[in-house]
Amino acid sequence: MYGTVARYRAKPGNVDALLKLQSQLDADPPPGFVAAYIYQMDDDPEEFLEALLFENRETYMANADSPEQHQWYLKLRALVEADPEWHDGTVIHPTG
Repeated sequence: MYGTVARYRAKPGNVDALLKLQSQLDADPPPGFVAAYIYQMDDDPEEFLEALLFENRETYMANADSPEQHQWYLKLRALVEADPEWHDGTVIHPTG
């Protein structure tokens, strides 16, 4: 598996809109998508960490390079304070 961990902070008052946007992934997942986990920080409810998993690097990169993903990103960017931090990598120890 391959994926990314992102860190971002919602603009004030945009947490619900951000979660609604994220739920679109559930309704229409891209090819190769495996799972997403979104953490809302206890000490700052407007800060999030998100882990996205894909079957492999190829399906992850195909999604990242797609026009649909770019449009989704523009919507995300409008709801967060700054560009998200992205940390891509190979899953080397899956459990579950």
